[in-house]
Amino acid sequence: MTRSIRPWGRHRRAATIISLCVVLLQAHGQPASAPAAKPALTVSLVAPQSGEWPQRLVANGNIAAWQEAVVGAEAVGLRLTEVLVNVGDNVRKGQLLARLNTETLAAELAQAQASLAEARAAAEEAKANGDRARELGPTGVISAQQIQQWLTAEKTALARVEALKARLAADQLRLSQTRVLAPDHGVISARLATVGAVVQPGQELFRLIRGGRLEWRAEVQAADLARIKPGAVAHVTAAGGRTIQGRVRVIAPAVDAATRNGVVYVDLPAPGDARAGMFARGEFDLGPAKALTLPQSAVVLRDGFSYVLRVDAQSKVVMTKVAVGRRIGDRVEVVSGLDPQSRVVAAGGGFLSDGDTVRVVESGSAAAVTPTAAAKR
Repeated sequence: MTRSIRPWGRHRRAATIISLCVVLLQAHGQPASAPAAKPALTVSLVAPQSGEWPQRLVANGNIAAWQEAVVGAEAVGLRLTEVLVNVGDNVRKGQLLARLNTETLAAELAQAQASLAEARAAAEEAKANGDRARELGPTGVISAQQIQQWLTAEKTALARVEALKARLAADQLRLSQTRVLAPDHGVISARLATVGAVVQPGQELFRLIRGGRLEWRAEVQAADLARIKPGAVAHVTAAGGRTIQGRVRVIAPAVDAATRNGVVYVDLPAPGDARAGMFARGEFDLGPAKALTLPQSAVVLRDGFSYVLRVDAQSKVVMTKVAVGRRIGDRVEVVSGLDPQSRVVAAGGGFLSDGDTVRVVESGSAAAVTPTAAAKR
C-alpha cells in the first residue's frame, strides 16, 4: 500500500536538496551565487542643459508719490468762501482750487488807489512850484529860502507817490493771494480746506501729486545694490495683481544702518491701478547669465533640501544634494552640487531611496511611474 506524501513533506525535501547542492558546490571551490536584486522602478535619465537665462532680483517696497506739493494759504486771517476741487481730481497748473473772502482787501486796495491819486495831484503842484523856483532863482525875485522850500516840497511829493505805488502793489498782491492756484499739473491727494474756515499763513489746504507720477521705493540688500544700474527695467506687482513696468531712476547713496537695506527709486510712468501708499513686490532685470538647468521633476525636495538621483554603473541610485536657484516654466537652475556631465533620474524620484536598484531605459520608453507601481517594490 502506497502512502501519500503531504505538502509540507515536499517542501522539506526540496529545501534539503538545495542545501546539499550548495555544500557540493562549496566543496568543489565554486561559491553559490546570490540571487540578483529586483529593480525597484523603470526610469529614464536626463542630462542637465546649459543656457542663457535672465537674471532677476526680487525686492519689496512701497509705492509713493514722485513729488508731493503742499498747497497752502498766503493771506492772513481771511475766510474761505469757496472750495472748487476734491480728492482725486486732476488739475492743471494755475487752475483755481479755492477762493478766500476779498471784501476787506478790496476796500484797502480802493483806499490805496485813492491815496495814490491824491498824492499824484499834490506832486504835480509841487513839481510846478519847483519848476518856478528853478526859473526865478537866478533873477533874485524870490528869496533863497522860498526856493529851497519849493524844491524840498517837490521831492517830498514825488517820494510819497512812489511809496503809495508800492503800497498799492502790496494790496494787489494780497488780493491775488485770495485765489489759491495749483502750482503744477497733478492729482489732488488730500484736501484740508473747509468752507467758512479762517486760514493762517502757511496753513495746508491741499496736497498735490505732481504730474500724477508715482514711484516704487524698493528696499534692496546692500550686497545687491551694486548689481542694479540706473535705467534698469523693473516689473512691479501691486495689490491688484497687475504688473507695472518701470525704470530705475536713482539708487540711494546711503544704506539704512538698522536694516542694512538701500532704497532704489523706480519711476512708474503708467501707474494704472497703483496708489500711493500701496505695498508692492517687484523684480529687477539684471541681464542674461549662464545657467545649468534640469526639469523640475528631476529635483526631489526632502527635509527642506533639494536632491537629484544619479544612477551608478551597477544601476543603483545615488542621492546627491544640490542647491537650486531660478525657476522658469518647468525647469529649475542647479547652482551647485551637480557635474554638468552627470545624468539623473528624470522623474519618479519621490518613490526612490539611496541605494535602490533601478532599470534604466531610453527617454520616452519608460513606463509611467505611479504610486501603485512603487508599492510593488
